[in-house]
Amino acid sequence: ACWELSRSSCEECLQNVSCLWCSTNETCVHYPVRSVLPPAFLCSLSSARWGTCWMNFEALIAAVAVVAGLLLVSAAACCCYCCYCRRCAKSSSPDEDEERLAQKREERRLQALERKRQRRAKHEEIRKKYGLLQDSDNPYSRFENE
Repeated sequence: ACWELSRSSCEECLQNVSCLWCSTNETCVHYPVRSVLPPAFLCSLSSARWGTCWMNFEALIAAVAVVAGLLLVSAAACCCYCCYCRRCAKSSSPDEDEERLAQKREERRLQALERKRQRRAKHEEIRKKYGLLQDSDNPYSRFENE
């Protein structure tokens, strides 16, 4: 029963969290829970007190808005900073990436050369087996009858 505390002080009224103190007519009324802000016919925002007697509802709304804004801005700044740092970290190491790619390219080239050498050796063995080797002094004497 907030209306019973109307002739008392603001501190006594606000001991009950469901009460709202209006300083213009010094009345204690039940806080309208269904509406977030108290309606103007009940009490103006500049003279409404809820939670504390030293801060009116306008200042409370402004303080909450400032704190919420600071939290949102700081969260956005943190996200941007993290994304920027990740991008900088990725872009700061293109030399390392290029070096690693160059090493892999060189390894693949050496492996290809080794496979080519093995294929040539195998082909030479087959040519030797079937007598298809060319003589260094007479390249046209492939088939010799013995």
